[in-house]
Formats: sequence, structure tokens, C-alpha cells
Amino acid sequence: MQKILLLSDTHSYIDDNIIKHVKQADEVWHAGDIGDLHVTDTIKNLKPLRAVYGNIDDSKARAEFPLHNRFKCEELDIWITHIGGYPPKYNNRIREELRNNPPDIFICGHSHILKVMPDKKLNLLHMNPGAIGKHGFHKARTMLRFTINGSNINNLEIIEYKR
Repeated sequence: MQKILLLSDTHSYIDDNIIKHVKQADEVWHAGDIGDLHVTDTIKNLKPLRAVYGNIDDSKARAEFPLHNRFKCEELDIWITHIGGYPPKYNNRIREELRNNPPDIFICGHSHILKVMPDKKLNLLHMNPGAIGKHGFHKARTMLRFTINGSNINNLEIIEYKR
């Protein structure tokens, strides 16, 4: 069983509330728009991190993290990218790959809107944790946490803070 903390769009922001949840996770997944690498360095010093770069990230972040991160967690195939779209309107750059080889969980950020929704056509779960940083139009700062046990996702929780 793995306890996952999923976040996105930190835009260079990390605080004690985020760190508290990082410490409770087994792994942290970051869906891009990191901003300052101090954010990911802080997380990596506490827990294993899987991340992708986003559209605001500079060459240092792009050198350290990929655009797409596809991996296995327990028995699930996970795909994280920053700009992914939503079912059924996925980003043009990834639409064909999603149709031909869908993961079990597809994760993106970018919109600053928290959404968790099934794509019944592709038989995948789409997740966007919203934005935990303070830059952007969102009124609440959000992250997701859940557990993966074999091929099951359990205990999905929204973590929310006012801006």
C-alpha cells in the first residue's frame, strides 16, 4: 500500500501546511508548474517525488523533470503530465497515445481546477489536484491524497486551504 500526496501548480510556493502533508505520504506526485526548484528540493528531502515540468517552469526544471512521467505504482499504470485536458477533450499532443495506450490513472494540472472523474470510454481515472500555490485565479488552494493498494484506489481526500 502506498499513501500518495498529489499536488500541482505550486508556482514557487511551499509552506508548513504542505510540508505537514508531505511528511504523511509515502510518495509525492507533482503535476507541474513547480516554479522555484526550492519547492521540489524541499519535498525530495522528505519523501520520494515524481514530477513533471509545466508551462511556467524554466530550463532548470525542464532539465530535472520530464514533460510526461509514466510509471507503475503497485499494480496501476500512472501517467502524469501538466497540460492534459479533460475527458473526452484531451490535449491534441497526447490524445492519440491516450486512446492507443490508456493508463489506469491520468493526472494533469494547469487548470487550477480540482477534478476527479472517470473516463468510461478509455477506462481510466482522470485526476487534477487543482492548485496549491498562491498564484492564479483559484479561490481555494487544493491537493489530493489517496492510497493505492494493488489495483485499488482508496481513501481519496481533498485537502483545501483558503488563499
